[in-house]
Order: sequence, then C-alpha cells, then structure tokens
Amino acid sequence: MRVGPADPWRVESSVAQHAHSKPGNVDLDGQPAVVAGPHPLSLVYGGGGVFGIGYCVGVAHGLAAGGIPVATAPALGTSAGSWAAATLALGLTYDDVGDLEVPPIPNSHRGVLATVARTLFDEATHPLVSVSAICVRTRRRHILDGGRYPLADLVAASSAVPGLLPPHRIDGRLYVDGGMWSATSVDAAADAEEVIVVAPLAGPHMGPLGRGAGLLLDRELRAWRRRHPDRRITLIRPNRDSAAWAGRNPMTLFDGDRARAVYPIAYEQGLRWAERLQAQHADTRPA
Repeated sequence: MRVGPADPWRVESSVAQHAHSKPGNVDLDGQPAVVAGPHPLSLVYGGGGVFGIGYCVGVAHGLAAGGIPVATAPALGTSAGSWAAATLALGLTYDDVGDLEVPPIPNSHRGVLATVARTLFDEATHPLVSVSAICVRTRRRHILDGGRYPLADLVAASSAVPGLLPPHRIDGRLYVDGGMWSATSVDAAADAEEVIVVAPLAGPHMGPLGRGAGLLLDRELRAWRRRHPDRRITLIRPNRDSAAWAGRNPMTLFDGDRARAVYPIAYEQGLRWAERLQAQHADTRPA
C-alpha cells in the first residue's frame, strides 16, 4: 500500500533480496529485519562499552521525542549498540538500563553478560532487532535475528569483547563482539531509504580512539553512499560535552556512572538532530 508524502518515513512495503543473502558475504541467522527491505528508516547503533549504551539510548530517546520513529524502525546493533536496539524496541526507559549492575571487567565467567541482560530483557525476542557478532570457529560476521533468538543472548554475543569477556554460545556456535569486524556494520543497513547511524566511539572529541574509529567509519560511510547515491545516511557521534564523560582510558567506557551522566547530554543531542532531520524532510517534501 502506498502512503502519501505527508509521512516521509513510510513507503511501499515489500521484501527485497539483499546482498548479504549471497554466499561469501556474511551469514544471516534467521531473517534479520534490517536486511529485508526496503524500509523507510533503519537505525544503526555502534559499540562503546557501557558509556556507549548510555549515549546510544540517550540519542535515540531524544530522536523519538523529536518525532523520529526510532522505536518502530528496524535496528542493527553492534556491541553496546545491541543493548540500545533491544531497549528501544521493547520500550524500556534508561532508568531500566541505568540501574543494571555492571559486572567486573575483565571477566572470565561464561554467561556473565547474558545473566545481566536477562534481568532487563528476560526471554523477550523482537523482530525489529538485529545484531552483529563474529563466529569464533569461522571468523565470519553474522547478522542475527532478534525475532528468532532471545535478545539477552544476542546482546551477550555481540558484546563479548575478546580478552575482556568470554564468547557467548547461540545455536551451538560461539560468538564474540561484532565490533571486531566493524564498529557499526552499517553496510548491512542498505535496504532503507534513510539510515541513522549512532556511533559512540567515533569523532575528534573522543581522542585517539575516536579519531581511529572515525576514519574507519568514514570509509564505510563513503562506500555506503557510493552504492546508494539516491538514499540518505546521517551520522550522529559524541559532541564535546558528551565525549568529556568517556575519558581517555578505554576502561572508563565500562563505568556505569559515566554512562548515566552522558545519557541526558545525548538526549539533548538527539532532540537537536530530530529538529534538523524534520527540517530536511520538510524541505524535500512535495508542495
């Protein structure tokens, strides 16, 4: 059914073949919504530890408050971003997430992340959530379907940073952090008219780590734009105020107090981006 131009976020609904479904690119587990399109809007949330969860959820809640339908759009999360994707899809507040007890890092106890995640997500699944993770045996990137697997297992797999947290098993396969392949896996969000990328670690305000992550992400975004010149992609990354809470030591990214502090700053940033995006749509809407 065709929806009129008054709603720029809705288009004809159909299912298209995606490049990731071809052998040799990446493995799909289930039918991840983010690669079954076209969609009017997809969200991509990147990694960044507990700080990244606070930042991604804050930005997303700000976007939603500004009228961007993030909660009803397919979302792809990597590492911290997988927690954000699940949180938004289930309609949880940051109070729900912020009260979680952060386990000691590094931590060698198997299942430690899944145990924490189940206190938040229980055994919930959600078809709009997809996550990226790396299969230990094959070293291939997988996009896993949140409608098929419990979200608690998906976020545990996508967040299992090698050397800091143990791999997590899903369907007999061990997985580690999807950020080992890409901080966002934005290439998997090709089947959308518009993509919003929230990247907690990228950008000049995040110090040397952010500059390195930003260079890699910029390369991925340029490739995405070359392949999809008729579509829009927006990158949201920490400004100076939010980046100040990340610190310079990578281990501070796992500090729950810093994550709670960055959430309201990220929320305001999301609100400002929502205003900008709504203005862009108003400018391009047919008279």
